[in-house]
Amino acid sequence: MRLIITEKDNAARRIAEILSEGGASANRRNGVNVYRWGDTRVVGLSGHVVGVDFPEEYNDWRDVEPVELIDADVTKEPTQENIVTTLQQLAREADEATIATDYDREGELIGKEAYELIREETDVPVDRVRFSSITEREVREAFANPDDIDFDLAAAGEARQIIDLVWGAALTRFLSLSARQLGDDFISVGRVQSPTLKLIVDREREIQAFDPEDYWEIFADLQKNGSAFEAQYFYDDDGTEAERVWVEEDADNAYADLTSVDAATVTSVRRRTRTDSPPTPFNTTAFISAASSLGYSAQQAMSIAEELYTTGYITYPRTDNTVYPDDLEEDALLDEFVGAGHFGEDAEALLEQEDITATEGDEETTDHPPIHPTGEIPPKVDLSDDEWEIYELVVRRFFATVAEAATWEHLRVVAEAGGRSLKANGKRLVEPGYHEVYPYSSASENHVPDVEEGEELAISEVRMEEKQTQPPRRYGQSRLIQTMEDKGLGTKSTRHNSIEKLYDRGYIEGDPPRPTTLAMAVVEAAEEFADHVVSDEMTAQLEADMTAIANGEATLDDVADESREMLKRVFEELRESREEIGEHLQESLKADKTLGPCPKCGEDMLVRRSRQGSYFVGCDGFPECRNTLPLPSSGEPQVLEDHCEEHDMHHVKMLAGRDTFVHGCPRCEAEKADESEDEVIGPCPDCGDEHDGELAIKHLRSGSRLVGCTRYPECDYSLPLPRNGDISVTDAFCEEHDLPELVIDADSDDPWELGCPICNYEEYQARTAVEDLEDLNGIGSATAEKLGDAGVDSLAALREADPDTIATEVQGVSATQVREWQDELEA
Repeated sequence: MRLIITEKDNAARRIAEILSEGGASANRRNGVNVYRWGDTRVVGLSGHVVGVDFPEEYNDWRDVEPVELIDADVTKEPTQENIVTTLQQLAREADEATIATDYDREGELIGKEAYELIREETDVPVDRVRFSSITEREVREAFANPDDIDFDLAAAGEARQIIDLVWGAALTRFLSLSARQLGDDFISVGRVQSPTLKLIVDREREIQAFDPEDYWEIFADLQKNGSAFEAQYFYDDDGTEAERVWVEEDADNAYADLTSVDAATVTSVRRRTRTDSPPTPFNTTAFISAASSLGYSAQQAMSIAEELYTTGYITYPRTDNTVYPDDLEEDALLDEFVGAGHFGEDAEALLEQEDITATEGDEETTDHPPIHPTGEIPPKVDLSDDEWEIYELVVRRFFATVAEAATWEHLRVVAEAGGRSLKANGKRLVEPGYHEVYPYSSASENHVPDVEEGEELAISEVRMEEKQTQPPRRYGQSRLIQTMEDKGLGTKSTRHNSIEKLYDRGYIEGDPPRPTTLAMAVVEAAEEFADHVVSDEMTAQLEADMTAIANGEATLDDVADESREMLKRVFEELRESREEIGEHLQESLKADKTLGPCPKCGEDMLVRRSRQGSYFVGCDGFPECRNTLPLPSSGEPQVLEDHCEEHDMHHVKMLAGRDTFVHGCPRCEAEKADESEDEVIGPCPDCGDEHDGELAIKHLRSGSRLVGCTRYPECDYSLPLPRNGDISVTDAFCEEHDLPELVIDADSDDPWELGCPICNYEEYQARTAVEDLEDLNGIGSATAEKLGDAGVDSLAALREADPDTIATEVQGVSATQVREWQDELEA
């Protein structure tokens, strides 16, 4: 029997379909899909099915000093036992095995792990196949020309695992213990994560330290044949043209001179033609940047691209290459799109060019080609909207790289008015070239009419605008990844994951990402007491060392030992300052949760968490002061910069996925509830007959509203109401429940006729009933199938699933999404 091992189940399914010519069947073994035809079996792993960890005796944070982890043994243990069991069972039945994992450092390591699991059971021959796209041609060619596992490349990936484990675990434990921050709120540190965080923090410091300067700009509308165009005032500043006027008096004088005349005289007209070259092929960083302009995070873009790769529609999306390989026939690939409705006309037009020559970037590597379509074109209905949008981006980028250059005609007009100079720059697209097939790059024109030197142009309006210089912009995710690449932080395969970890650990928020108070504190502590922790030079050196392993120029043991020595030096710096570091972090963590002064004792009011897991606002003077305020029961609180002047208290936002909302000032919400009166609307269906209980509209101190029984807590019958909008009780009645119908007026032109609150809630429950996976927000049939392949085939399995594990196993699904689905199940 021949056994083929792929990196994931969907790749196994695709390869089995190609090699069996559609004749493969699937059965389940230990909950794992095994594809079979004839004497061949194909099984997909789930990425890494074994993981590195410390021996069990190192697991107790309180009994093991963090520094002890530096020289601790690192062991390998199965992380997906059912897959490991299945692989080894199949290995015992096999006469030969083929590793067909992704062809990169991580894929080679996953392949080596599979090889070692096979070797525990049998010594059958094991070979390796490599491909850059899962298309019929490439897969068949790869299997016809097998190779050997590249153990040097795999060792580079293994070195990364070991170094990241040792650095991350030792430093995470040290900082968390120092700050007394344990449990789910531990302080996470990582070899790539922390220098990346410093980039974000440094940019935030620049923004905070920025001192804006005032300046003025002056514009005039010039008339030609009844049509106006805009010109800008400029002056000579040591041989350069300057538009910004930094002295208000100078701006006033220029404005006065321009408004003192009715016309401007054209003194110069210059025309030129400029060639606009097509973009170079996509590597990973350029692809993420382009996808970012469409609104996709780095993680989203890569997850979708990986799915399109696995289904055979695009090439491997993790690549540094920006030069197509010599064997790529651009015209043949274009020909595949002729007749494809959405792309056919553009492909035909490109094939009509006299010469089809692709652009080239600066990076040429031999592992994978730039990201491009394979020529296997999916029907649009087979892809989700997001998948189609990313697929079209990749197709059109390929089209652009083989298209002709665009040609622009530029017209520069300079005029004089009142002794002052004005200029206008127009541009017109003469030959659209690649812009016709690639709508993602700007092709906007600016019309300036054709004028002649000496011509008089009427001035219809003059405007002076006061402005301020702006601070540097925060890094968007794509620009952050580019900066990480420039500094040697991480690899094309790991950079987007490092950013996702920063979000998951609460170090950054928003998009573009900005650091939280905790992030600022962690970076400050590292800079002051152990700057190697956030040093990009140290991390870049380790990345270079791992590349040397891949090239056979260094060994895993040498690089791992060198990294341990670096870490020992870091701990020598940290050990003497443990108390100071702890105090610094504790103060910052407290600041991140502080809302304002307690009205009873003057101490700080902080966001706290009860033993039951719910959040509330409590006084830092506890137990002497027991003043508390409630917070909404749904979501995780985040303290905002917005501030209530009346109570000197920060506002709170409740982070709850798609249901995130701003709660506002907790004292305001509590006082509103205290001042409100219950409005009785009818009998309680639970206790009205026996105890005369009544339903009333109630305003809770947490900011929520509900229809609840007036006999609470003896009767806890209640129905939820919307948080916002005025509630009106109408004269219309529900005959079934003897209750009036309600209307919610949320300051819109179309008030919400909620109706009978009992009927409305029953309809809501029926509408949102979750009976299977596809009832959850964001899970369609394709996602449900992928989750099922990962063993999450029921609501019960989803409740018990580990979000981080699922995110690594299922392409296109993040850990945050899994947590949202789990929260939805518990709601």
